Amino acid sequence: MRLIIGEDEALLRMGLSSLLTDEGHEVVAATSNAVDLVSTTLQLRPDLVITDIRMPPNHTRDGIDAALRIRALRPGTAVLVLSQHVDSAGATDLLSSGEGRIGYLLKHRIMDIDPFLLAIEQVLAGGSVIDPEVVASMISRRRNDNPVDGLSPRRRETLALMAEGYSNSRIAEALFVTEKAVARNIASIFSTLGLPPSADDHRRVLAVIKYLNR
Repeated sequence: MRLIIGEDEALLRMGLSSLLTDEGHEVVAATSNAVDLVSTTLQLRPDLVITDIRMPPNHTRDGIDAALRIRALRPGTAVLVLSQHVDSAGATDLLSSGEGRIGYLLKHRIMDIDPFLLAIEQVLAGGSVIDPEVVASMISRRRNDNPVDGLSPRRRETLALMAEGYSNSRIAEALFVTEKAVARNIASIFSTLGLPPSADDHRRVLAVIKYLNR
């Protein structure tokens, strides 16, 4: 796998490069600001971009904006955003930017190396990964006027369990139904929320976002 790292803290940038190189990946570039991150990505066309959020030149949400620009110009590029703090609005923008190959993790997750590497694999495989603390923050920011309100009580229950990270089998156990019934409910949820056919795991993420933002 070829990847680019965008991180303005030199020690973390070097540490990520060393870790991923040791795991057999090719770090083709490591940049310290969002402007170089975008231009280098467009030039070198990596499989994955790992970026911090708060980077030069503005030290606000430059990493998110760079990731969104990269996704717009090269839609197939996998992006994993790392953040020191929860930015639920930024996570929503990023996860709504395309079909899968997106991740948002808090930086302390890097300390758990195996789960961090697994998250990278999931993103590269077309999945979407959201940090549990980001999900919790998004729950606290629920808004009204959401199509989720049009779901039946049972389907809202199903979606709530999806938001907690339950698999279909665990949802079936929790609701005392079959996995086939869960699959039918989830298909109906996707339809009601206006989510077109795509990778199922990404549609799950988009459905959860709508639930969390209601």
